[in-house]
Amino acid sequence: MAHTQEEKKRLLNRVRRIMGQVAAIERTLDQEGECAEVLHNISACRGAMDALMAEVIEGHIRFHILAADDSATDEQTRAADDLVSALRAYLK
Repeated sequence: MAHTQEEKKRLLNRVRRIMGQVAAIERTLDQEGECAEVLHNISACRGAMDALMAEVIEGHIRFHILAADDSATDEQTRAADDLVSALRAYLK
């Protein structure tokens, strides 16, 4: 899925941070932590998942929907940029 080594590394780092956040949720529940702390941890995890989703969708748009040979028109590139911007705003 990752189209470059750097992109792969960045995505895997995001996933590892999410795994840490999920582990924090588990620890808080296991230790019968405060509801507010559990909710805060869940919210942080959800935000991280949304950011990961936005990044993967953006990569899909740029590498699979737009022409891979850079033959996309300026209008197509603008439309892809608008879609990515709208997606990121929605997932925030």
